[in-house]
Amino acid sequence: MPLDPNTVSTYREERLLLHHQHKHPIGSRRRRAAIQSSDNVPFEQIPYQCFQEARKVLAEDREEKLAQIALMRKRIATWQAIPQEEIGVARKKGRLVAMQKHLEHLKILADVNDPVIKKRFEDGMAWVGEWNADDLRMMAGDMNRPIYRYLADRKWRKYARLVLMQRISQFHIVPDVLQHLDPTASVTLGFQRRNVQPGEFVDSRVSEVPARLNVQVYDKGERLVTIVVVNPDVPDIESDSFSSRCHFLAVNVPVSPTKSSVPLAHLKRDDHIVQPWLPPFAQKGSPYQRLVVLVLQQDGSEPLDLARLKTLAPRRDAWNTNRFLAHNKATPIGATLFRTVWDDGTDGVMARAGVEGVEQELVRKRPEKNPYKKKDGSRYR
Repeated sequence: MPLDPNTVSTYREERLLLHHQHKHPIGSRRRRAAIQSSDNVPFEQIPYQCFQEARKVLAEDREEKLAQIALMRKRIATWQAIPQEEIGVARKKGRLVAMQKHLEHLKILADVNDPVIKKRFEDGMAWVGEWNADDLRMMAGDMNRPIYRYLADRKWRKYARLVLMQRISQFHIVPDVLQHLDPTASVTLGFQRRNVQPGEFVDSRVSEVPARLNVQVYDKGERLVTIVVVNPDVPDIESDSFSSRCHFLAVNVPVSPTKSSVPLAHLKRDDHIVQPWLPPFAQKGSPYQRLVVLVLQQDGSEPLDLARLKTLAPRRDAWNTNRFLAHNKATPIGATLFRTVWDDGTDGVMARAGVEGVEQELVRKRPEKNPYKKKDGSRYR
């Protein structure tokens, strides 16, 4: 007998639901236990007079917003029918962009106070429906609707984005990798079945396989993005400093509000891959190294020339993210990071990847002695 995600209330039932039906329980355990013993009255039919009267007021307000939406659509159609020669290309384009923006705002206002929509979102039904064990995707109820995109964006900015920005500041991603970063898309990272929090240490054997990304954008439409994985902490013994290495580079990857899952292992080599996945590693004796995952939105709808990039792309050890952005007109819209350090599996990972220096330990060059440096006279008294 299949289990109901709305009524499972024990740990055993939750595990059975997840493993056999690949579904997540909806809401809290206390809420599900209460539903089991309730009369199961639909939320919109709760017999409270104040609640029902408030719903009538909200319904009237929604009708007003729908009328404004219909009027705005007529105005947009009127402006689209005007020849460009009469008002100018720039004026027409600017006016249409402003009107479309106002139209999207009206769509949000029409539903933002709807208690049913808020309940669906808070219970997780708006963007957590089924769990796909092969990727990080949480199936959205209808992320095509502006209201759910707005609520998801607001929820992300209240906590997850703040944590990400704290990690970016703490680990000096700006300016070590980018000159500026203002994330507008949520980027989550995982390896196989393990999800990784920003800045977390990942075992070298776990990160040997290509990562899974979930790139959730909150504005409508499909766009092409470039995905870069950069290590800015590669030790340079000769210059006693650090350089950057590109561990992965893929271009022309389509993402949209409803298409957010990006398993790097499934990207086609002939269509997207410029630099294949190089397992992150930190040589013995070196400090921990940061691996930064960047999502760059490409300018326009035209894909980048993959053959040209393969010819002109620098080698891995000479990577410069800012130069790549300038040459390809891309804008950073999201990022995440994790860290790697030498562990028991690093030598095997380096050997399987064909990296040199498997059995070597990193030792810094000793500074040259200065024979003219004044010695401490107190030692000779």
